[in-house]
Amino acid sequence: MNRTGLSQREAADRLARYGPNALPEQPPEPLWRRFLRQFRSPLIYILLFALLVELALWLYEGRQGTPFEALAILTILLFNAGLGVWQERRAENALARLRALAAPQVWVLREGVLTRISSQQLVPGDLVRLEAGERIPADGLLVEGQGLMGDESVLTGESLPGDKGPGEEVLAGTLALRGTGWIELTRTGSHSAMGRLAQMLGSIRMEKTPLERRLDVFGHQVARWVGLLALALLLGILLVEGPAHFSKAFLFTVALAVAAVPEGLPAVLTLALALGVERMAGRKAVVRRLSAVEALGSVTVIATDKTGTLTQNQMEVRATDLPDLLRGHRAMALASDAEPGSPVGDPLELALLEHLRKAGMDVQALRQAHPRLSSRPFDSAWKYMRVTVKEADQAVSYLKGAPEVLLARCQLEPHERALWQEKIEAYARQGHRLLAFAWGPGEGEDRLTWLGLALLWDPPRPEVPEAIRRAQAAGIRVLMITGDHPATALAVAQQVGIPGQRVLTGEDIEGHTPEELQQALREVNVFARVSPEHKLHLVNLLKAQGEIVAMTGDGINDAPALKRADVGVAMGQRGSDVSREVADLVLLDDNFATIVNAVEEGRNIYENIRSFIRFLFSTNVALVLLVAGGVIGAALLGLRDATGALLVPLTAVQLLWINIIADGPPALALSLDRHPEVMRRPPYDPRQPLLDRFSLTFILGTGVVKAGLGLALLALLPLYQLAPVAVRSALFLYESLAQLLFAQPSRLTTSRPSGNPILLLILLASAGLQILTVTLEPLRAALGLTSLPWPAWGLVGAALLLSWAFAMLFVAWLRRHNSVQARAHPLR
Repeated sequence: MNRTGLSQREAADRLARYGPNALPEQPPEPLWRRFLRQFRSPLIYILLFALLVELALWLYEGRQGTPFEALAILTILLFNAGLGVWQERRAENALARLRALAAPQVWVLREGVLTRISSQQLVPGDLVRLEAGERIPADGLLVEGQGLMGDESVLTGESLPGDKGPGEEVLAGTLALRGTGWIELTRTGSHSAMGRLAQMLGSIRMEKTPLERRLDVFGHQVARWVGLLALALLLGILLVEGPAHFSKAFLFTVALAVAAVPEGLPAVLTLALALGVERMAGRKAVVRRLSAVEALGSVTVIATDKTGTLTQNQMEVRATDLPDLLRGHRAMALASDAEPGSPVGDPLELALLEHLRKAGMDVQALRQAHPRLSSRPFDSAWKYMRVTVKEADQAVSYLKGAPEVLLARCQLEPHERALWQEKIEAYARQGHRLLAFAWGPGEGEDRLTWLGLALLWDPPRPEVPEAIRRAQAAGIRVLMITGDHPATALAVAQQVGIPGQRVLTGEDIEGHTPEELQQALREVNVFARVSPEHKLHLVNLLKAQGEIVAMTGDGINDAPALKRADVGVAMGQRGSDVSREVADLVLLDDNFATIVNAVEEGRNIYENIRSFIRFLFSTNVALVLLVAGGVIGAALLGLRDATGALLVPLTAVQLLWINIIADGPPALALSLDRHPEVMRRPPYDPRQPLLDRFSLTFILGTGVVKAGLGLALLALLPLYQLAPVAVRSALFLYESLAQLLFAQPSRLTTSRPSGNPILLLILLASAGLQILTVTLEPLRAALGLTSLPWPAWGLVGAALLLSWAFAMLFVAWLRRHNSVQARAHPLR
């Protein structure tokens, strides 16, 4: 095989000629179509129809005056559509950056040096190193392979995997199940087999998250009730007013329906999720499915690997116990798939090669002198690997694997076997990771000659003990599930702060009855010599106990357990492509602390979503009650405006202004809150409704108070000889400013977030804009308002102070009752 590969200049030229090695993407949706899609709502359709009727009547009546109200409503709807487009683009850009972070990386040989690059930079002619669990990045020919087995079912539908030998073609998108190899690429991107298939199939649209679906159902329920209320109001107004004011009444009731249902909520929710997962990416956790965000906030158990997640994955050989040092070193060098002099390979094997380098051995020369004849790759099912080489014109096999497995296959006297078993236990109790070596003639794997042990040390990550403490304080149980020796696993668990003195092994899992295993699972936190099948069984048992499980995994055989877990967590550095594909979360640094950070971010996102839902629906309840109560009161008292029409508290354009202009920006800012105390509370119960009892109490309580104070102003202001338009102006000013005042209480109901300077700036700017609506003539004309006398300002100010005082006292009462409830009924 050519051991140099392409030059960097050749690779750059071919990349320019053939394009990136990426599947063809659908062209982006045109801006105009995206803009029109923002109007795709039954309520918006009705409102637009009402606007057209209003404008048609204006034209029919000879275009007398300017239809300020209709034009203002149209302007607000256009602004809302523009805001929706911006939110969509912002969310899509955030998710695109996440996809770039999660893009597969490959080892490619260029100018004689193995380099780790994105698979998108591959070109025809590149030499790519392939390992078990990786997707074939592009079409190519296998130029060198050791025990390579491929699964081509994604392209051919053939369910049985097949062996691949040198000279055979391998296709993009297929999977290397076992072994290692080198492929020379022939076709990349859209020219590859997977690229041509993708062009035929097109792209798959992203599905809504469970949270978004629950919110859709809730929104439809609200819309139905509001629709019935609007219809009742329309019929009532027509009964009082007669058909002469039909267009105005119709426009008003539709605007009320639109104002009562926060149309911008889905866009705000999507943006909050996207920004939240972008923050996660900044903390080295890439979310592959938005639905995982909801589950992260509810995780009760984190089942984690040991090596590389709790430890640094920086293996070094601390010592060896090799009676036959020469043959033991030969086994280390030959029973290995790692590349000498490069960072490519399993960290265990790289540590062994580094040990041999320090001992003065030329591994490359040894391998050339003893060419490989056959091999059996390592698999968790048999826990060892075999390599058969040519030695003195004879076939000789070297094996490397778990000490207890190889010890059972070796010929030893009983006292020798007992001595080595004692040594294995003693070394493992010190926290060492152990590898055993053996050899034998031919391709035999039994009746072997024992060669001894290598003692490897992988220190725990310094940040892990604090991360485990944070997880436990947050009501999350941490389990260690590893393939290592039980004594090694227990020693590391004690170092990082996982409690317990008992270890459950894979054999124990198979030997226990279901009842015994259920009980043991409640008591044991460390599991050793566990296979991927055992992992899957443990996930199923934990879920049967009602736990919400986050499970880590990096191998191809871990995929079923990752898929079954509520949150599957794959490793970005050492994980297989298959594990990353099925996972919900990918750790860019393979660090346990990153999982805890992701849980914190998930809880933050969920808390922010609840905050801005409380904020938005509080306004909706207030407006509906105010308008309904005001219309009924006006009808009973015979109150009329200057045109002789029934006096309604707020006009259609004013309702939409409060709902869209005053509400939208603060709701976005609430999605940026940080909640330090979320990791000092138990996990969220996934069965808990999106709006829990305390949120509903806040929404109804604050909505009733804002509506009640608004109706009080409606009754008091006429006593000061204010014209109906001035009364309406004062009421509009109060409702718009009161909503801004309630942004802070809405975020304090269940949490105490950190300062949010962006929210403060938006609230100040929004308050300034609301004051301008009654002081600036163009805005007054557009919204149908007038300037206010000082008594009106004083009454509005007093109502705002009362609103603020009530909100803070109400929130304090809710928090006190919420904490009592949490202590009485914790999730765990």
